[in-house]
Amino acid sequence: MKYALVWTPHFTRSANKFSQDHPDLKKRFAKVLGDLEQDPLQPHLRLHPLKGELKGMHAVSLTHSYRITLTLKITEKEILLIDIGSHDEVY
Repeated sequence: MKYALVWTPHFTRSANKFSQDHPDLKKRFAKVLGDLEQDPLQPHLRLHPLKGELKGMHAVSLTHSYRITLTLKITEKEILLIDIGSHDEVY
């Protein structure tokens, strides 16, 4: 089962900036996106629901310090990518 990754304009800008600022994490970023496409429930992604103002969204871990926020539309097999950045930036 494959999921479609939908890049929002904001995520595209954030991802480009993140890649420029963190060229050492490009491979890791690509791997996490590939793993999300295959199955977002893989344990190593640490998918978790968010609370407060971001209720209804989820996050996965890129590294200990960096997260990707997203909205899952499981019924449509879509993953809407929202933001990428440090814990404080995306929350």
